[in-house]
Amino acid sequence: MSSPIIPYQVEKLIFLIRGHKVILDEDLARIYGGSTKRLNEQVRRNLRRFPPDFMFRLRAGESKALRPILRPQRESVVVGVICHMFLQSMGR
Repeated sequence: MSSPIIPYQVEKLIFLIRGHKVILDEDLARIYGGSTKRLNEQVRRNLRRFPPDFMFRLRAGESKALRPILRPQRESVVVGVICHMFLQSMGR
């Protein structure tokens, strides 16, 4: 598991995609000290508890095009995995 994220580093993890400020699922998991797999598992199990604009998944083309920007130096990225994007302003 990666080291925890220091609060001032969080703003570097926020990206503007499709006109929304978002954070990658793996970064959100690190903030909360868990694994990406577990975060996504819990979200899937509890989808009805979240507002519809809580998150979205990148399309395959978007994921491929944005990979160098979102994950520039991460060799552990599995090619073909479409990640979840969590919106900063959840449930406006």
